[in-house]
Amino acid sequence: MNILLLRPRPANDGFGLAPFFRVEPLGLEYIGAALLGDGHEVTIADLRFSPGPAAWMRRTRPRLVAISCLHALEYDDVTELARQLRRSSPEAFIVAGGHAAAAFPKPLEVPEIDAVCLEDGEELMPLLARLLDKGESLSRLPGLRLRTPEGWVTSRGESQRPGLDAVPFPARHLVSRYRNGYHCLLFKPVWLVETSRGCPHRCSFCSVWQLYDRSCRERSIEAVAEDIAGAGDAIFVADDLFWNNPQRSLALAEALKKRRVFKRWMLVQTRTDLICRSAELMEAWRPLARDFDIFLGLEGASDRALAGIAKDSQIGESIEALRIARELRFGINGNFVIGHHWGEEDFQELWDFVERFGLQRAGFTILTPLPGTEFYRETAAQIPEQPWSNFDMHHLLWQPSLGVQRFFELYAETWRRSILNTSGNKSLLAWLRQVRPSQIPYLARVLWRTQRMMKPQAYLNEHRRSHPLPESTAALSAPANENA
Repeated sequence: MNILLLRPRPANDGFGLAPFFRVEPLGLEYIGAALLGDGHEVTIADLRFSPGPAAWMRRTRPRLVAISCLHALEYDDVTELARQLRRSSPEAFIVAGGHAAAAFPKPLEVPEIDAVCLEDGEELMPLLARLLDKGESLSRLPGLRLRTPEGWVTSRGESQRPGLDAVPFPARHLVSRYRNGYHCLLFKPVWLVETSRGCPHRCSFCSVWQLYDRSCRERSIEAVAEDIAGAGDAIFVADDLFWNNPQRSLALAEALKKRRVFKRWMLVQTRTDLICRSAELMEAWRPLARDFDIFLGLEGASDRALAGIAKDSQIGESIEALRIARELRFGINGNFVIGHHWGEEDFQELWDFVERFGLQRAGFTILTPLPGTEFYRETAAQIPEQPWSNFDMHHLLWQPSLGVQRFFELYAETWRRSILNTSGNKSLLAWLRQVRPSQIPYLARVLWRTQRMMKPQAYLNEHRRSHPLPESTAALSAPANENA
């Protein structure tokens, strides 16, 4: 069977750090490997690059098309892409999947889509292709939402989440044509690697733990070491929580050293309280890359702010984690969340914390109730109807306590205090000195795109285009967990 796997191009990626991150569609590579193992002809088309979907449909003439939907902001993009595909190929079976699709499938239940994957695609897609090939019913294939003449239904049967070692190594050759376009921060090209899946914690704004029931599945040390060894010199580890299992993580570091696997750059994501408990583990990992960055969900600048998002950690742990990481020469890329209910004193508290601890490499996102979270279920009735692209964590979904204009003035000022401000303490020339000459055009383009985040008017213009309510409308009541 000819099978086409599509990574859509988001229509709205103009705010936040999106310009710094364009990574390979690792989930599609895993699915592609599983389908190749069954003898199918598989093509991955990353639509963030040329050509567009019509060209790929003509080239491949697929019987089965799968569209990746990783983020809530892509719901409208995916449904519009499905409409285009349906017009060009009425007979193709179109399925959507990915994190956002599984966490909250309802926006994808449109006539142009035949099914939505509610579980990991590496297990489901080969079974789905097999049943389609035989002309058999999909109703007993667990883990699907199916479009039927009577409406959308969940297929019968109990799905099983396989161990990650049952998942084949990603078919990276299927995206080789795009490799030089995958970048992250100052590094290009970048390889994406996964060693585990899931998270045991319960942050209110995160849908990962709710989708996976606070579980965490791990690949074996041998498999991970082989995957990392085969990847390139710059690696972003996509685990939701790296170093979650200290004993396994220490064994993995030793396995990589034994194989003499050392990289130019690595980026991992983890928590501050975990770093406080794992200084010895971090010390073991530090030699594995010349430059080693940690993405930390710092989230709040006080215990009060952290308690409001069920972070289950305290500000003292954030401060101690920063000390340990810097002492071991890790780079810190942090993130803070900003609520619709914030007052001027909350912004000042954040600015003071960032300045005190030198966190100019931080990002700042608006606390957003993502579909699939309890936070969304609590607030959905209060959120006015609007494009799903607004759920990018840089749009206001309802009227803030400060009013739209004042909120965006303070939000833009927060970004102006960051390292991304090329008119600030770190000039464009200082940025360019850190990269290879061949990468200067790339970095210049990225920094040029990010400068609009320092301008309140850019946010206001976007808000007026996409938000249905006038700015004078009174603020909604803050959600319960924003008042904590």
